[in-house]
Amino acid sequence: MVSVVEALVVGGQATPGPPLGPALGPLGVNVKAIIDKINEQTADFKGMQIPIKIIVDDKKQFTIQVGTPPTSALIKKEIGTEKGSGTPGTQVVGNLTVKQAVKIARMKKNGTLSKSLKNIVKEVIGSCAPLGVTFEGMNPKEATAAIDSGKFDSELSEPL
Repeated sequence: MVSVVEALVVGGQATPGPPLGPALGPLGVNVKAIIDKINEQTADFKGMQIPIKIIVDDKKQFTIQVGTPPTSALIKKEIGTEKGSGTPGTQVVGNLTVKQAVKIARMKKNGTLSKSLKNIVKEVIGSCAPLGVTFEGMNPKEATAAIDSGKFDSELSEPL
């Protein structure tokens, strides 16, 4: 029988305490080995909440699947803010550059149905609006129109 444990952990800082320890202990697996592997695989997302799935088979072998943080968390990390605007649309908390948006799009490429870098970047920009974040100094609607008109084609034509 296969057992699956799903949890949110802080990138690079998982511990054998709750929620992982109590869920993994009854399965009879080496909890320390699993925690070490999770921390190794989530090190790039230090300090961010990461969804993980641990699959344990009958022979006590385990597989770890690491998700990506929400787009909003990646945007806040890139612009260096703790939280979004309390009044989006009137208060701006930061500005996302094309380079930063491409970096986030590459992280999210496996979790989207979009097939092009341009469309994934537009999804990222859509997540900027409720945070009070601009894109290259433009509000998200203006930025999407600029991308559609070809303004950023040189940066967004790279393959995923």
